[in-house]
Amino acid sequence: MKIALGLTYDGSGFCGWQSQPSACGVQDALELAIANIAQHPVRVHAAGRTDTGVHATAQVVHFETESNRPISAWVRGVNAYLPDSVRVVWAHEVDEAFHARFSAYERSYQYLLYNAPVSPALMATKAGWFHLPLNLLAMSEAASYLLGEHDFSAFRASTCQAKTAVRHLKKAEVRATGRYFIFDFSANAFLQHQVRNMIGALIYIGKGAYPPDYIKELLERRDRNLSPPTFSPHGLYLTGVKYDEKWNLPMVNSDTQSIHLLI
Repeated sequence: MKIALGLTYDGSGFCGWQSQPSACGVQDALELAIANIAQHPVRVHAAGRTDTGVHATAQVVHFETESNRPISAWVRGVNAYLPDSVRVVWAHEVDEAFHARFSAYERSYQYLLYNAPVSPALMATKAGWFHLPLNLLAMSEAASYLLGEHDFSAFRASTCQAKTAVRHLKKAEVRATGRYFIFDFSANAFLQHQVRNMIGALIYIGKGAYPPDYIKELLERRDRNLSPPTFSPHGLYLTGVKYDEKWNLPMVNSDTQSIHLLI
């Protein structure tokens, strides 16, 4: 049988989602915990691979097993073997055709940025930080140029292995609440480091280094070397993955799991 799981995790203590020889990935911790319940090794597939230090409020994964367990065992049982920073929040048996990555049609990320002269001690690994004042209107205008289908070569990592840099960005918004800015992005899929690279460019525009339409120029020129540096991973959260209703998955096709409650 095939089981889908919904996860939340604090990525600050991991080297990213993907399994590593040193077993420092979220995937490593989850596979070991599931194996303790299934009583056999498992391979877990995720909707998206988050980078080192990146968090998730709504990751979706699947695995296959021949072990017959009550569905609650894949939640409470697995959680008993996970570190406190990783939690399974739901489990659901799915059709053999389901795939956590390839069945998803949309993914959402949010970035939490603290904007003040001094960095936030209690949010050191939960939010990005920038010390100079930022212009919300300029960043919002700049973000609007990201909407639609574009070649995002200017915002992809040099190590990105995607066959094409073309992605369709359906949401790109910036809002302010107190000393924090929240950036919202939704797309059919994202390139490696794409969100963090877009954040870096928007912050440079927000501090006045470039005009808002510099985003348009970056998209047109498709040159990563012209784009500002990749921004910190600490404020980045995978907050939503959407699937067709036929899969009947819980808590994934509602609004993204907002990080607003963190502040």
